[in-house]
Amino acid sequence: MDLIKKELIIQRYANVAELAEADQRLLEEAKQALLTAYAPYSKFYVGCALLMENGKIIRGSNQENIAFPSGLCAERVAIFHAGSEYPDMPILAMAITVKATNFIVASPAMSCGACLQSISEYETRQQQQIRTILQGETGDIYIAEQGTLAFLPFQFKMEVLKR
Repeated sequence: MDLIKKELIIQRYANVAELAEADQRLLEEAKQALLTAYAPYSKFYVGCALLMENGKIIRGSNQENIAFPSGLCAERVAIFHAGSEYPDMPILAMAITVKATNFIVASPAMSCGACLQSISEYETRQQQQIRTILQGETGDIYIAEQGTLAFLPFQFKMEVLKR
């Protein structure tokens, strides 16, 4: 028997001002994307922004549908758009942020399993990991140089505060 050990490193920042300017811009693009989310049922809005190798920014937001689970998460909206529009263009980084109507999301929210699988397959396809930035509505910012899969040990749960 052999043991395989993988080390995952997540950088934690207390506020946006600590981030590099490029990361601040990408996170702001994700915040702009969540304004286009259609979430009348969950009232949970997600925005995603991708930085393409050519410098273009692709945005995505979650899109719900009354015929649940016909909607799509922000991450898959953005990544599928990138794959369709720029099929051979690597994604360098992605920023994801969330907001809810009924409570304040005070910690980063992790991507769901379907999104992680889609992102992972894209990373395999481009043979390059996607640097990932996560932030809730408030609170800490997490960055993984190793891509979204670095967040697998975390659950999709978040710290919430009353509005």
